[in-house]
Amino acid sequence: MELIISIKGNKYFVKDKKDRLQYTVKKKGFGSKYILYNASDYNLYTLVQTGDDRKPSYAIVLNDATFMTFVCKSLFLDPTLVGQGKDANYSLASKDRKHFSILLEGNEVGTIDTSITVGGELQYDLAIEDKLFDDYIPLFAVMLDKSFGAMNKPN
Repeated sequence: MELIISIKGNKYFVKDKKDRLQYTVKKKGFGSKYILYNASDYNLYTLVQTGDDRKPSYAIVLNDATFMTFVCKSLFLDPTLVGQGKDANYSLASKDRKHFSILLEGNEVGTIDTSITVGGELQYDLAIEDKLFDDYIPLFAVMLDKSFGAMNKPN
């Protein structure tokens, strides 16, 4: 599964390689809540930033219960977000804050690459094994953007 996540204002648009909209992530209210909607505008998951910008942490919420939590282990040296859930443990690991490996139980299952569009906005290219894809996976790019996006933007 290959997806492209682009940003416009407070919204993230998740499209497939044929430029078809698959998901939209919208910021809700004044806090740091982001809601993942499918193409039919159905609310799937909520991403809540639980830590500050110096030590970002996140919770992915499903049906008002925390489904998975992520903690940033390092912002600068070996930037990594580590996630724990009931059924799976993920790591989003990088050496340069631009190319992240998606690790499931320690095995690489995909990547998220950061690029800069012609307009100067960040874009995330997500690739993951089809059989391991789930609806919450695009939220990984949102977490990376919230954690490392300011550092990756051009001056």
